Amino acid sequence: MSTVDETSSKHLRDNLDKYTYDMFMMNMSSELEEMDLFSEWVGILNEKNLYTFEAVRSSAQKTEIDLVRQNGDNVHIINLSSYNYLGFSYHPDVIKAAQDAVGRYGLGASSSPVISGTYLVHKQLEEGLVKFFGLPDRGVSLFTAGYSVNLGAISAFIKPGNHVVMDEASHMSIVEGAKLSGGDMTYFKHNDMAHLEEILKKICDGFTRVLICIEGVYSGDGDYGNVKGVVELAKKYNAYTLVDEAHSALVAGENGRGVSEMQGVLDQVDMYVMTFSKAFGGVGGGVYAKKEIIQYLNWYARCRMFSCALDPAVTGGMAKAVELAGTAMGKERRIRIKSNANYFRSLLEGKVNVGGNDSWVVIVNFGDESKTLHLNDFLQRAGLDTSIIQFPAVPKGEARIRMFVTSEHTEEQLKKAADIILAAADKFDFLKK
Repeated sequence: MSTVDETSSKHLRDNLDKYTYDMFMMNMSSELEEMDLFSEWVGILNEKNLYTFEAVRSSAQKTEIDLVRQNGDNVHIINLSSYNYLGFSYHPDVIKAAQDAVGRYGLGASSSPVISGTYLVHKQLEEGLVKFFGLPDRGVSLFTAGYSVNLGAISAFIKPGNHVVMDEASHMSIVEGAKLSGGDMTYFKHNDMAHLEEILKKICDGFTRVLICIEGVYSGDGDYGNVKGVVELAKKYNAYTLVDEAHSALVAGENGRGVSEMQGVLDQVDMYVMTFSKAFGGVGGGVYAKKEIIQYLNWYARCRMFSCALDPAVTGGMAKAVELAGTAMGKERRIRIKSNANYFRSLLEGKVNVGGNDSWVVIVNFGDESKTLHLNDFLQRAGLDTSIIQFPAVPKGEARIRMFVTSEHTEEQLKKAADIILAAADKFDFLKK
């Protein structure tokens, strides 16, 4: 039985553009009413042919695919919503490795990695990662979800009385890991080293464990984290560092070792976090750190201890992806993704408000959240699938289109995508004045 009264229902219909997915995460009403309001919101969007979420794909995440929207509409799109950065999820060698692994080990691991869920293929992935990143004194702890890596690592490493200091643009997994730890939490202004140092001066007393958490590439802004600056301050104030390289592992740096490599401080990062759903083409994640830290996390990261291990097929495929990333082909794809990102930006800069720097996460700001539903619908129907971010994920009035450029996009596809963005900017009034 619905808890939504007629007044609330009418308000929702009359003010549809003011309600978005993110608004239902803000504890706007009682739990049951919120669920019913959300259900009604989805129903109204489908009724008006505006529900662009959860569109069904029937093929791999390639650069062009067909989608079936929830209302049954079929659309053919250029895919800039998937972070399959190097195209490894559908690379034939990766697929063959996954097939071989499932043939040998079966579908699932059927146990926690600490009990009986650690397979030879897991060790092969761990060893492959250590070799790829090039620091033999390090190890890797594997998790079944990228979100769980920060959740587990931070909550294991930090205890009540300790302190987590994080960039204000940090991913929600970092925020929730800090909350779960029970430690004190402080945010510093985005990439602002002066503000970070001001905080560290106050809290670093030589006795309290302090962990500074940042990202290699910030996926909501498309810019690089100042890993070098953070590492230098951490050394100065005897703090630890965690760098989430979810959007930069295998992609950034000459050898694909991330922004930490690009800025020359890979060997000085205490915990290097990677997410396997991006450039690796799979699912899950891992921490790359000194062996004593890894051994501790393996036992004290509860979401790892009390979860089934990574499934063997995906693990086998990702081990092959890491191997490919270290070859000449991997290097060529890293060069190509940067070239593609620069080309795509060049088509947009000066015409719309492009955010970030030269990463493969391309941001176009359109500002007004009330445009979101109709804008996203327009983009899909015009043949472009993107990811739109708005309040409360970003500050109010700073809504943006987020696009993931890959090494496999062609210039023709990127030109067409840029033309669609510019047509949308003209229609929805966010062309640069």
